[in-house]
Amino acid sequence: MEVKNFAIWDYVVFAALFFISSGIGVFFAIKERKKATSREFLVGGRQMSFGPVSLSLTASFMSAVTVLGTPSEVYRFGASFLVFFIAYLFVILLTSELFLPVFYRSGITSTYEYLQLRFNKPVRYAATVIYIVQTILYTGVVVYAPALALNQVTGFDLWGSVFATGIVCTFYCTLGGLKAVVWTDAFQMVVMIVGFLTVLIQGSTHAGGFHNVLEQSTNGSRLHIFDFDVDPLRRHTFWTITVGGTFTWLGIYGVNQSTIQRCISCKTEKHAKLALYFNLLGLWIILVCAVFSGLIMYSHFKDCDPWTSGIISAPDQLMPYFVMEIFATMPGLPGLFVACAFSGTLSTVASSINALATVTFEDFVKSCFPHLSDKLSTWISKGLCLLFGVMCTSMAVAASVMGGVVQASLSIHGMCGGPMLGLFSLGIVFPFVNWKGALGGLLTGITLSFWVAIGAFIYPAPASKTWPLPLSTDQCIKSNVTATGPPVLSSRPGIADTWYSISYLYYSAVGCLGCIAAGVIISLITGRQRGEDIQPLLIRPVCNLFCFWSKKYKTLCWCGVQHDSGTEQENLENGSARKQGAESVLQNGLRRESLVHVPGYDPKDKSYNNMAFETTHF
Repeated sequence: MEVKNFAIWDYVVFAALFFISSGIGVFFAIKERKKATSREFLVGGRQMSFGPVSLSLTASFMSAVTVLGTPSEVYRFGASFLVFFIAYLFVILLTSELFLPVFYRSGITSTYEYLQLRFNKPVRYAATVIYIVQTILYTGVVVYAPALALNQVTGFDLWGSVFATGIVCTFYCTLGGLKAVVWTDAFQMVVMIVGFLTVLIQGSTHAGGFHNVLEQSTNGSRLHIFDFDVDPLRRHTFWTITVGGTFTWLGIYGVNQSTIQRCISCKTEKHAKLALYFNLLGLWIILVCAVFSGLIMYSHFKDCDPWTSGIISAPDQLMPYFVMEIFATMPGLPGLFVACAFSGTLSTVASSINALATVTFEDFVKSCFPHLSDKLSTWISKGLCLLFGVMCTSMAVAASVMGGVVQASLSIHGMCGGPMLGLFSLGIVFPFVNWKGALGGLLTGITLSFWVAIGAFIYPAPASKTWPLPLSTDQCIKSNVTATGPPVLSSRPGIADTWYSISYLYYSAVGCLGCIAAGVIISLITGRQRGEDIQPLLIRPVCNLFCFWSKKYKTLCWCGVQHDSGTEQENLENGSARKQGAESVLQNGLRRESLVHVPGYDPKDKSYNNMAFETTHF
């Protein structure tokens, strides 16, 4: 493959991204130097507004895997990715209305604190360890995979980009904390949009206009968006994307520390919800840009596919190769696209480092040393950011020698996300589930999702379910490369063509539903949790939606939780839920802080805020 090297202006544009990102970290380190508390460092003092948080959420959600991978998916499999419009809507609605109110009103910093409040410490620690391991692994791959693709196509230095990413992210996370991460993400989000728009404008111009792109995409069957086949073995259909995609992204998004940490950093619950809904607009914009980039790329390569012709060696190199072709005579613009791709990487890595530092500090350090001074807590938090920055960069180095395991590593994020979603759903939606059911459900969900995902890795699905749409090489220069065809499958067990062949988007659904089913059954067998022992604030009474017509049935579904003992607003305004330093005893014998963390209710704004937390937390 002919490598088209960067010009000096490409490096200048790319370097500017890193310098500005680092500068934001330095700015907040200087600006906030007098507010040296771990809470200020990890959650921005809980006084962020929805604007930068919404941009940060979108930038963190869309990594370089999205920038490089989604256009490639559309190029090969068609524009059915647009159906994620619906999945994203469900994800945001469920996150903002089901999960966020519980996390925000309980005043937690780590989402896994909730698991101790609802169940016990072993459940909290088990979930935290799983989160730390899968986040380090995923973050390392997110750094390495795009760097490798860009290196092989553009000649951009592989290890230079890997270490630059790790060093810069660690630098501004360690210096500026969450505020630096959020504002840097906001800047990187703008870079991503500008990079995509540049590709869209120049690419459609090369294709003879957007009308030609749509016409050629239609002729190539790329605009067959809605496929209502219910077969769960099909890679992408309307149902796999809307149902499986919702489970997948809700597991990564709705109960993920990185997302929830930004939401609880907002000054009111209303701001947190606005951040999520404005973030939804950002997700839609990035999705549309990525899908149309894939269609434009297909229009450009419709007669000579660089992948099957052997010009490039992997599908994730399609987008960089396309960019180097259309911007061949325009120095600086390839660098802008690389900056776009690495903006996704930087935002994801920085968010992960900050979230890892937060859960480690809150779930382990504070548990072992509860009376640390503010100054020492801040320095420990910064040290954890530095430690996890080094670990994530080291994981990127390890990914380079893992070969095919890299593909499996990318799936781990989804494989763990489903069981985590099931675990939090057990706590928030099912009041009768006890800690034994929660722990057993988590282990069951992890086992099921890993079983199906590893099985699919060893025994890939039949080509009829995953083979891409037709790609032409008629006008390619003839080479000695042998045309690719469907892989020849060796002897396979019967389960390989059923269980192991389900769409990868269903992995999270398998883990989540398995966790919920096992948790409910184990709790019923071992003895249900007493509702009277559960604070109403920790449960979301979704049964009220279905039993609104009957007080009797609503009370029955509450399973003894005292939702009718006064509204949360009344409890908070009367101070009944906020007793400084008060503790209550759960039936499992573990002690926890009571509602000392509960934020206050502002009747003027009709929203919960963090002011009560500010005055009561120490």
